[in-house]
Amino acid sequence: GGLSGTGKGIFVKEIEDSLLRGEVDLAVHSLKDVPTDLAPDFVLAAIPRRADVRDALVAGPDIKRWEDLPPQATLGTSSLRRTVQLKLLRKDFKVQVLRGNVDTRIRKRTELGLDGVILAAAGLRRLGLDEHVSCFFPPDVLVPAIGQGALAIETRAGDQRLLAAVAPLEDPATRACTEAERLFLRAMGGGCQVPMGAYAAIVNGQARFTALVASPFRDEILRHTASGDPRSLTKLAEEAVSHLLSRGADRILKELQL
Repeated sequence: GGLSGTGKGIFVKEIEDSLLRGEVDLAVHSLKDVPTDLAPDFVLAAIPRRADVRDALVAGPDIKRWEDLPPQATLGTSSLRRTVQLKLLRKDFKVQVLRGNVDTRIRKRTELGLDGVILAAAGLRRLGLDEHVSCFFPPDVLVPAIGQGALAIETRAGDQRLLAAVAPLEDPATRACTEAERLFLRAMGGGCQVPMGAYAAIVNGQARFTALVASPFRDEILRHTASGDPRSLTKLAEEAVSHLLSRGADRILKELQL
């Protein structure tokens, strides 16, 4: 959906209230919507294997790569994180804020005469809307949101029956990668107002961690990428935090009073 970070948090809270009352036993969330400060009553019992982490471009039939977009192209997105990165990719891109669910945003592309809209690939796939995708942005070109493409199964802490029931859905690699991303988000203040992204992956036996923080007020975008042992994902995330803070992320966060 096109909810703000706060709206997403409220939605998760409503489901948690139902969990506590015993009205539901399990909640399935998009992990990127789940606040990093989970209440002690709850646990993310399983993180299944991650789906596509990338952002996707939905554009006209003649667009096969984002580089094919015309000069001064107007793109729609609901995300500050995407907005700052798109303007870095091409200075001539114009970005328009889009609200609403996925179907609405796809429809608005035609209604508003936009050259394209940017959406999470995993969301499009879950809704069976893959055919609308013109191309994908590799995660090193457009750094994804923290937890993008992953689901989280939340339940009541200490409910052994439920924990055992969902255990087979757990994917340890996805858990390790998304926990590193969420550690980064938590350490940076976890603010929705800050354009921020992080992506951890294990490729060919190597862990890779990419993180981004940008200012919503000016053209300042800080990126950090590092590789290491797959068991060192936590360390890579912590290093990304200290590296970005030392390069000016502390000033960006202070401006937003986080």
